[in-house]
Amino acid sequence: MTDIDVLVEALPFIKEFHCKKILIKYGGHAMIDDEAKSSTARDIVLLRYVGMEPIIVHGGGPEISRSMEKLGKEAKFIKGLRVTDKETMEIIEMVLAGKISTGIVSEIIKHDGDAISLSGKDSSLIYAHKKPASKIDEEIVDLGLVGEVEKINTEMLEMFLDYDVTPVISPIGIDKDGNSLNLNADTAAGEIASALDAEKLIILTDVPGVLRDPSDPSTLIQKIRISEVPGLIEEGIITGGMIPKIETCVKAIKNGVKSCHIIDGRVEHALLYEIFTTNGIGTMIFE
Repeated sequence: MTDIDVLVEALPFIKEFHCKKILIKYGGHAMIDDEAKSSTARDIVLLRYVGMEPIIVHGGGPEISRSMEKLGKEAKFIKGLRVTDKETMEIIEMVLAGKISTGIVSEIIKHDGDAISLSGKDSSLIYAHKKPASKIDEEIVDLGLVGEVEKINTEMLEMFLDYDVTPVISPIGIDKDGNSLNLNADTAAGEIASALDAEKLIILTDVPGVLRDPSDPSTLIQKIRISEVPGLIEEGIITGGMIPKIETCVKAIKNGVKSCHIIDGRVEHALLYEIFTTNGIGTMIFE
């Protein structure tokens, strides 16, 4: 395929998604590898210049754990979920809002884009409440300062988008008493996509998408209807850490997001392949 053929194939998608909001959950390799960070930031700038409205939500679990180790604090997990006491929450804010978010903004600016780093606390962008203690495998678990999203302040986000500024959001919530709460980044991304009535939610991961055989990338399932999800979980095809990502996608679609995509951020220009080509590169979940 020539460069011209690529442009011709992209044209209908550029027209279809012009002025549409694209929520990108930044994570995995695309966030930690310097070359991948730069490439992904450049692709996000391209989306803005062809008329789309990208919004970024990022995670940062591994970097939080490394910072905790450097500061002499042991990271504690229960059933894979981070326990967040007050000191841990301070480290989370330092890493997410003070380092990762501003780093992504710098990459976007380097490629002549315009972006702003936002914490979910800014103007109560992500209003949340503490997740209540719950039973996990017959054990009552209290994760501490871990939150659940109640409301998104879309007015502030719309304001930045109107001025062609890309919001880069740290998944930190604020409760009615002004306390900071640690949020799951995938969940926060889904809630923001829903509140903004986004066209797409794209989750960057370190896997090709949903595979029928985890050891064989050629078994990628390119499209999944939300009605098919329970069966795929029952069959053991959707397992482990992919389950909460898929559940986030299903909830977002039920709340008005047109489609969700799980793509491999290790592939250069993965975002562009998924948005601008007929076959895409990962798994699309839709109604």
